[in-house]
Amino acid sequence: MGTSPIAASAMRPTIHSLYSYPVKSCAGIAHTRIRVSEAGPAHDRHWVIVDARGVFLTQRQYPRMVLIQPEPQADGLWLRAPGQADCFVPAPSPEAPAVPVAIWGAATLGADQGDEAAAWLSAFLDVPCRLLHLHPQAQRPASRLHVAHWIQSHPDWPQRFSPPGGHQFAFADGFPFLVTNRHSLDALNGQLAADGHAPVDMIRFRPNIVLQGLEPYDEDHLAGFRVGELGFAFVKACARCPIPNVDPRTGRTAAEPGRTLARHREFEQGVLFGMNAIAALPEGQAWLQVGDAVEPEFDF
Repeated sequence: MGTSPIAASAMRPTIHSLYSYPVKSCAGIAHTRIRVSEAGPAHDRHWVIVDARGVFLTQRQYPRMVLIQPEPQADGLWLRAPGQADCFVPAPSPEAPAVPVAIWGAATLGADQGDEAAAWLSAFLDVPCRLLHLHPQAQRPASRLHVAHWIQSHPDWPQRFSPPGGHQFAFADGFPFLVTNRHSLDALNGQLAADGHAPVDMIRFRPNIVLQGLEPYDEDHLAGFRVGELGFAFVKACARCPIPNVDPRTGRTAAEPGRTLARHREFEQGVLFGMNAIAALPEGQAWLQVGDAVEPEFDF
């Protein structure tokens, strides 16, 4: 049962849940504690599946990708999926050739993970494809424009963020972190219920950090939040694509929750849910844990 807005406002803001998505557009992993850096949560989108032309695949075209369960290991990656034998993919050599990859027009580099992984994925998705790991030479900073605008607009923020050109990350769509608000989902599920639709889980929106103890859509009015000495800046609202319409249990696509969300959350920038974020970490990396106290910083 969702928390009411009144109960939400009485709660001290905390981290409700944490997620990573090792293979872009495949199943996510819930964590009670996870290491983070400027690049995002550990292992987040460090692998990507590309087609024969080198174009990355997502659930937009291949919703069955959500049924692929990745499990990172120190020496590689396990892949599991219904009807397939488990596949272990060894970590690539640091000397592996660099393969160009473009993520929404942003150029970066991957390392091919070999024929066995390619055959396994091609069989499950029924399309020729290959698996790439983030290459050691890859350089992909968060949007210089958005980072510069945020830094210029918040000169008194307690933590110092890297300048534009920093915040290097892997194969996520555009930024190292995606942050959502548990009580915004409660509001959406209330709207779905009013129209006779089933509620949806937050995992459909593929966040890294889920906050609780805020009013629904308070994130629209936040500059970011702090967890102790760590700072997270909300540099861009997240315009949603159709991926939340994919049921992570079945890999099937429907009209909801996207249709209801669009009725209530359509703005000039698109249909918005969640905030893209960058991090300021004094020690370069840190740990986040479910239940950590959050200090929201309102932007007014």
